[in-house]
Amino acid sequence: MRRKSIAAALANGDQGLARSLSGLDLTLLGIGAIIGAGIFVLTGVAAATKAGPALALSFVMGALACGFAALVYAELASTVPLSGSAYTYTYVTLGELPAWIIGWDLILEYALACATVAIGWSGYFLRLLEGIGITLPAALTHGPAEGGIVNLPAFAVMLLISLLLAVGVRQTSVANALIVILKLAVIGIFLYAAVPHVQPANWQPFMPFGWSGVMAGAGLIFFAYIGFDAVSTAAEEAKNPQRDMPIGIITSLVLCTLLYIAVTVVLTGIAPYSTLDVADPIAFALVQVGEHFAAGATAVGAVAGLTSVLLVMMYGQTRVFYAMSRDGLLPAAFSEVHPRFRTPARTTLATGLLIAIAAGVLPIHEVASLVNVGTLAAFVMVSVAVLYLRRAQPDLPRPFRTPWMPWTPIFAIVSCGYLIASLEAVTLWRFVIWMAIGVVVYFAYARRHSALRQA
Repeated sequence: MRRKSIAAALANGDQGLARSLSGLDLTLLGIGAIIGAGIFVLTGVAAATKAGPALALSFVMGALACGFAALVYAELASTVPLSGSAYTYTYVTLGELPAWIIGWDLILEYALACATVAIGWSGYFLRLLEGIGITLPAALTHGPAEGGIVNLPAFAVMLLISLLLAVGVRQTSVANALIVILKLAVIGIFLYAAVPHVQPANWQPFMPFGWSGVMAGAGLIFFAYIGFDAVSTAAEEAKNPQRDMPIGIITSLVLCTLLYIAVTVVLTGIAPYSTLDVADPIAFALVQVGEHFAAGATAVGAVAGLTSVLLVMMYGQTRVFYAMSRDGLLPAAFSEVHPRFRTPARTTLATGLLIAIAAGVLPIHEVASLVNVGTLAAFVMVSVAVLYLRRAQPDLPRPFRTPWMPWTPIFAIVSCGYLIASLEAVTLWRFVIWMAIGVVVYFAYARRHSALRQA
């Protein structure tokens, strides 16, 4: 199997993109991506339809799977500090074809994550507009499948995010940091206002759908955790990636897991879980207990939170394109860096337009279901990669070493595989079809244009 050596990859990557992100910036990028749709949207749906009050256990199970994977990611991110995340790690360990497969997977994961969050952002934004007396025509707030023409807010926010990312990653990280501070403050407001209204009776029955419901809930809310993967795509723009990448990945995951569990316990304590199948469960629950100011603040925080998720997910998407193009597996235009902004500006704008169209015309349930299986597959591949690299190159310098080897990556593979098995069959079939298309594209184009084969 043809593969790129780590030394060659590092030499090729030490150019082009600006190194401007600190460990704090990377941690905030992770929080910006992880705290968003999961906490403001999916908690209600998952509690009402999958796990009930035991959704807190679903977050624990998802966090365990992510925790094992995060430790694996941290080792590879510090050893191979380049753009591309799981794609790059797979390229330098398992070879070109497995790397293409996981890169094709990441394209689906990030694009659909962006479209899903943009549609959710639109829902909260429209609610805020209604609060100040502005109502947009239904034709401009729903796609064709829902009886409208286009979801204009979802379309517009994706274009704005793309413009911001094209201007520069440093500006993006500053905007993300401000948004993260705002939404953490809003979560604090929710907890402060809601805790006095907790009724322990609402936690009964605690596990109404059984253990299978807990795992189904974990499979659904796993969407919330994909943000730390996006942190690893920023390695080539980190000031000190060997030190800062593990800090950003692990710290953001730990902090966000604690917040998710706290919010879930309080949310299901102030409202019966069966009532939470709404678009804005946190604001809804606060209204039910008379905390109208906190509910309004939560809506503002949701808009801010989902905005930061869009920033980081879109950032990750363009960096995967950049890395694959630099290796010749995608056209060279995807890795062109703007001479002034030092970002892949044209790729960012073109990708943003395509995702904006998807968010504008597709219903949310059509774009959300495939995100989780793609993420879980990426985690499995990275875990396999670190096991292989430890065996193939045991003396390779590793600034961060995954503890409890080889059990940590093995547990990551098993736990992620278990969550994949808990997903609906139709989701798995759609994923298989997408990957089959990717194999065709590889042999029809990518393999013949590969930089390794041109050398």
